[in-house]
Amino acid sequence: MNYTILVTGAAYGTQNASTAFLFCQSLVKTKHKLYSVFFYCDGVLNANRMTTPATDEFNLVEAWQKLNKKYKVKLYVCNSAALRRGVLEDEKKSNLNSKKGNLSLFFQLSGLLELAHSIKICDRIIQF
Repeated sequence: MNYTILVTGAAYGTQNASTAFLFCQSLVKTKHKLYSVFFYCDGVLNANRMTTPATDEFNLVEAWQKLNKKYKVKLYVCNSAALRRGVLEDEKKSNLNSKKGNLSLFFQLSGLLELAHSIKICDRIIQF
C-alpha cells in the first residue's frame, strides 16, 4: 500500500509530529511505500532549521531530514501555512525581503495541489 502522511502538529509541544515520525519510520521498514509527508498548519514548524532542541532531546527536524535522505521520502511544506508561521526559503528562491530563510534542507515548499495529488495516487492518507 502507498501512504501519504499529513502532519499538523509542531515539532515540539505536541505528540503529533513525533508520533507521525515513528509511524513513518515503521512504514519504510515494511513492504508498504511511504510516498510523501505533507506538513500543514503548525506542522510546518517541523521544517524550521532554527529549531534547536536540548542536547538530551530527540532532534525531530534532523530525523525528518534523515528519513528523506535514506528512503527518498518527499517532505512537502504548505507554502501559505509556512509564510504565516515565519518559515521561509532563502532570498534567491523567494521574492520577500528576507536574505536568509530558515527552511531546512530536504523540505520543499508546495501548495495544497501537491497534497491533493498525493491523496489521489496513494491508497491511504493518515493525519497526525
